[in-house]
Amino acid sequence: MDTLLVFLSCLVTALSSISSQAEARAFFVFGDSLVDNGNNDYLATTARADSYPYGIDYPTRRATGRFSNGLNIPDLISEKIGSEPTLPYLSPQLTGQNLLVGANFASAGIGILNDTGVQFLNIIRISQQLAYFQQYQQRVSALIGPEQTRRLVNEALVLITLGGNDFVNNYYLVPYSARSRQFALPNYVVYLISEYRKILVRLYELGARRVLVTGTGPIGCVPAELALHSRNGECAVEIQRAANLFNPQLDQLIIQLNSEIGSDVFVTANAFEMHLDFISDPQAYGFITSKVACCGQGPYNGIGLCTPASNLCPNRDLFAFWDPFHPSEKANRLIVDTFMTGSTKYMNPMNLSTIIALDSRT
Repeated sequence: MDTLLVFLSCLVTALSSISSQAEARAFFVFGDSLVDNGNNDYLATTARADSYPYGIDYPTRRATGRFSNGLNIPDLISEKIGSEPTLPYLSPQLTGQNLLVGANFASAGIGILNDTGVQFLNIIRISQQLAYFQQYQQRVSALIGPEQTRRLVNEALVLITLGGNDFVNNYYLVPYSARSRQFALPNYVVYLISEYRKILVRLYELGARRVLVTGTGPIGCVPAELALHSRNGECAVEIQRAANLFNPQLDQLIIQLNSEIGSDVFVTANAFEMHLDFISDPQAYGFITSKVACCGQGPYNGIGLCTPASNLCPNRDLFAFWDPFHPSEKANRLIVDTFMTGSTKYMNPMNLSTIIALDSRT
């Protein structure tokens, strides 16, 4: 009898772990260095985070290709939805059962436009990320069949983060850049939004049905821009103007696409407002500064890259920015908490908790 009880309890445990894996939805990530989990480590590019002190607070204490001292936004979203962290699509470990968790296609340096980030050489442009998503679905079909694959993709959560590099690594990269000669800033933003529309429509065509779309943060306030343009710690006016033009038009695009589809497929995550909260009042969020990066050199630690030779703060949780461009893990946690519970000021038309509750009923 005892043996039978042990057997039954083992069976129940095994079945519950299988069902919890089935309930944990797949997660797909597209975009740039804010969400890259290490794809660029497999590429010949200068846009990489594969050496100390990157990853100094990651569980393994090693650099993983994430542009963070520890976990990044996709890692923290995975935690919230009860999934394992997604592997980079180029990782050799992304095979078999690991494929069912989802995949991260993001690549540091890319933008909405194909000419963004050309100085980084070999990066996975957004068109290629979408092509890899299609390839991913073929690989999963071979594993679980086309019908189950379609269901896995339709029920998945998707995150896409694009736009910042189209300004800092394209339009404003050098004085009189090709794009700034071609377009006045308002017209450039209109062009970016029209190109972003094509990307989002393609994501929908490939089966995405729950897509978090982050606008660009207050890019004029990052330490890299303060180092170049700020005398007294004030944000760079011209680059802030770009973000202030881009984000409202992205909001309108999302409303328009959802209206055309007849469903709330796309959800805007207002990264600008989320970042601005702790940039405006860092102390309220437990930071000592939102101007100086933890790792870097020069004014505001904002010049160049974070390297073993850089200044490095002893307590990363006290800094809103980890390096000249990227938030610290602590800041990423605050951002993802807002994804989960934020009002429509931050998450429109609904936050991630609402999405999870709605989708668990269907």
